[in-house]
Amino acid sequence: MQTTSKNAVWVWTIASFFAFFVFGFSDNLKGATIPAFLRDLDFSYSVGGSILLGIYIGFLIATLLTGILADIAGKKTVLLIAAACLTLGILGFSTFSTFWPLALSMLVLGLGLGAIELGANNMIVDLHTTQKAKYLNLMSVLHGLGSMTAPLYAGFMLSAGFSWRQVYQGALVLVALMLVYTLLAKYPRMAERKSESISFKKLMKTAFTGDSIWYYFLIAIYVSTELGVASWIVEFLQTQKGLAVGFSTQMLSLYFGLMMAGRFAGSFFVERVGYLKVMLFASLGAFVSIAIGIFGSSELFFFIPISGLFLSIIFPTITAAVSDQHTENQGSILGLLFTFAGLGGMLGPWLIGVASDLIGLQLGFGMCLVFCALMIGALLILLSGQKRNMA
Repeated sequence: MQTTSKNAVWVWTIASFFAFFVFGFSDNLKGATIPAFLRDLDFSYSVGGSILLGIYIGFLIATLLTGILADIAGKKTVLLIAAACLTLGILGFSTFSTFWPLALSMLVLGLGLGAIELGANNMIVDLHTTQKAKYLNLMSVLHGLGSMTAPLYAGFMLSAGFSWRQVYQGALVLVALMLVYTLLAKYPRMAERKSESISFKKLMKTAFTGDSIWYYFLIAIYVSTELGVASWIVEFLQTQKGLAVGFSTQMLSLYFGLMMAGRFAGSFFVERVGYLKVMLFASLGAFVSIAIGIFGSSELFFFIPISGLFLSIIFPTITAAVSDQHTENQGSILGLLFTFAGLGGMLGPWLIGVASDLIGLQLGFGMCLVFCALMIGALLILLSGQKRNMA
């Protein structure tokens, strides 16, 4: 696939957007399939949550390593590795039946997801030096579209009598398309910078200055919230609110559909309003929505998916804010940022699973409110620091 330099920018913008669609689709099959998965293999919430933990350990490892790899070997290499890991992870998870092979398969799948997270975000920052927040939010719309499509697809397949294993295997078609497209496309020279020499001492000093630590904490807590809701909403709605399988998976799709809509709308106003103000409003809205959905009457369950509208803009806005602060070794800096995101994704769903076994699913799922409160606190601290710097 030969392209001019200008056309190549859009070829790889499309590649990044499609990779994020595959990311959202592959990652969010688990929420819709977890009830069938737990019943089929007779696993408890804790065991199921521990297996899901593997995907976030893999995500964390990938973001830690692929940031440096992107700076050295290039961003195309990162997406190729991502496609290979997704293929191996899906094949393993849809084949094995015991704890450790399943957890290892989830880890490999997580490596692929983490590589997409880092590789695609880094590409957009590299290709679009202006209006980064706009393009990052638009790319996240594709993640939302994939995330919304996955539960609808899974719910249809499960209702038609297919197993959760076959549901996962169907995702391999999308991964194959991503792999072929990435192999054929040539990354533009205008964007692919020369390998950067990396001083780890300088990198660590740069990465942990100013407000960076609070951004790392913020993204970890945010991902705990987003994936905590996504991983357990179907089980919660079925067991606590009495919803049918098909309708509960549609609520997960609505969650991601509203997240997609919020990111699309947010791409037009986030930079004008200000990163921190927008994220604070979003966190408050998510807290209220989740609280009503969990602890309100049964008829108010729909407030849980509505939280996706508020949560939508937080992740890409954090990415834009951090990339504005760091112009050198951006791949490594974003890799570190997404490592904390992976840590949040690893702990959030797992903590909800463990808490649900100890205190019941309603209170366990209520951990999402604790995560939202911590987000609000971190944003208030960042806003306070911003005002001091402007004074």
